[in-house]
Amino acid sequence: MTTTLDSADAPGAGAEPLARPLTSVLLGPDARREHGFWRRLIATEPFRLPAGPAAGGTPEERLARAYARLHTLNDALDSAARPASDPRALAALHEWLAPVDPALATIAGIHYNLFLGSLLDHDTGRPRDLSDYLLLRRTGTFLCTEVAHGNDAAAVETTAAYDPVRDGFVVHTPHCGAQKFMPNTGPAGGPKSGLVAARLIAGGTDHGVFLLLVPLTDATGPLPGVRVRRLPARMGSPVDHCLTSFDRVFVGREALLTGPQGRIDDDGVFRSATEGRRRRFLASIARVVTGRICMSASAVGSARATLAVAVRYGGHRYVSAGRRSPRLPVIAHRSHHGPLAEAMATVFAMSLLHRRVLDRWEKAATGPAAEREAVERLVDIAKGWITWRAREVIVESRERCGAQGLLENNGMTALVTGVEGAITAEGDNLAVHARAAAAMVFAATAGPPGEPAANPSTGDLTDLRFLVRLLERVEEIRFARAAARMAPVAHGDPLERWNAASGPALRGVEAHAYRQAAEAYADAVDALPAGAERDRLDELARLFALGWVARNSGDLLAAGHLSAGQVDGLTECTEQLVAAVAPRLPELAESFAFPEEVLADWPITGARYADAYDDPDAHWHTDAARREAGEGR
Repeated sequence: MTTTLDSADAPGAGAEPLARPLTSVLLGPDARREHGFWRRLIATEPFRLPAGPAAGGTPEERLARAYARLHTLNDALDSAARPASDPRALAALHEWLAPVDPALATIAGIHYNLFLGSLLDHDTGRPRDLSDYLLLRRTGTFLCTEVAHGNDAAAVETTAAYDPVRDGFVVHTPHCGAQKFMPNTGPAGGPKSGLVAARLIAGGTDHGVFLLLVPLTDATGPLPGVRVRRLPARMGSPVDHCLTSFDRVFVGREALLTGPQGRIDDDGVFRSATEGRRRRFLASIARVVTGRICMSASAVGSARATLAVAVRYGGHRYVSAGRRSPRLPVIAHRSHHGPLAEAMATVFAMSLLHRRVLDRWEKAATGPAAEREAVERLVDIAKGWITWRAREVIVESRERCGAQGLLENNGMTALVTGVEGAITAEGDNLAVHARAAAAMVFAATAGPPGEPAANPSTGDLTDLRFLVRLLERVEEIRFARAAARMAPVAHGDPLERWNAASGPALRGVEAHAYRQAAEAYADAVDALPAGAERDRLDELARLFALGWVARNSGDLLAAGHLSAGQVDGLTECTEQLVAAVAPRLPELAESFAFPEEVLADWPITGARYADAYDDPDAHWHTDAARREAGEGR
């Protein structure tokens, strides 16, 4: 079949879930166009969980299935260039594919974003035939980080030396530490080509790190000069992560991805409009920023999935409530529904922050460089915050499902471990937050004074905008502490200055993410008309914001932003909101719009989940059959 990305949902029941008001809050006002294709796709048979007691299969079987699904996905597109050139489509792809097959989301993200997207972004010179990659006759991969160079990828040591006689480049791995680390270059999925990050050496000069298109394997294995070795199994869904190295592999001049960052002209001379090797490197791997948005999307989708499962299971897992009381669903207990209510508030916050970042990134693409840099920093902050919050939600949801949540067929285990990959991929969270923190703490010391303190005498803990202002104050307090710790340190020792400030500065970045998410919540509440949906969203928003205010109530009290009475009232306000949200958890989970076909693949989402463990040959069936036949004992 061939389906366009902008085709609307078919009429009828399939279209209705994406039209719900709270679903539109989560997925955006154009949810049917942006998400309808991917939502329908994961409900089709090739993307469903195979039946049987060993539904997951061996790691190799799951990996083969992920690549087969990639081909099915690609065949369903009107053009593979569409998602590669559309950040919204890429984000939606990850939002829906990650919950059902994290390995598929990983290899699809690499192929469409890092590989095809980079080719489309940089191929501004001579025409390049992309048909093999668009039709998946060759799968694309991305070889940037090395054994000795992860978050410092600008220091990679693989070289691409220009040979003027042959008019091409010799790609070479000089030592063990320069082996490419973790690209999916194994035999699964068929022939592969990769974009290889290497130091461009021309005229005896190192011009910085650029990307080169290098064929890696064919149907029989690695091509001459390319060495591929499988890495040990990683936690989470199986992907063919490998060590990959090059022994003087020659590629033509057209292999170099060119742009303002530089090119080799027809006279064999390197020329660049971009000053500095680091800037050239960042221009070459610019698709990593979109990749971070995709990691946020994967985390958001996975957190929604596990929470939806936990809410359903809690509603039909009955437990004893006492000798004289009827059995109750476990979700009736405050100890059970309280964490799920807080997780629901967090999932909505994650979703709203993700959409805010996506909107701003799309607008910044054509804006001035300074604006783009600021939005890129927000992308980094959101990626770290969202993936860390997703881990918390996923683990909490798994725990609320007890031992059932540990079984692969109930859909959670792959997501519990899969989110760890998102936390590290496209820049380890701590590293990208540290970079953002450094920029923000210096901006805080150089910028104008902040707004006056929130006046606790005029503030109301039931007022969402007052809570947002309190979150702003938390951010200011943390960055002020970072600046104060940095001030006494000598200016000639940047490492010591950063070490002095890094603790509160990193906590300031965390506070900034909470504030951005709370602002997105408040804007979304204001955008809804008065009614039940607005009330539900306001309750979630206040529950989310109050949790962060409570964690920082000491600082807010000391700085005069909260009164002692308000601090004392935080617990009661929170309990009231939990009581309001808890009965609505099934309704709120429905707003995630997961296809029923997908949820049905996970046994504990159904009231008759115990039937998944039935044994048709057991005595309870044979005894019943005998009784029905009049042969009972």
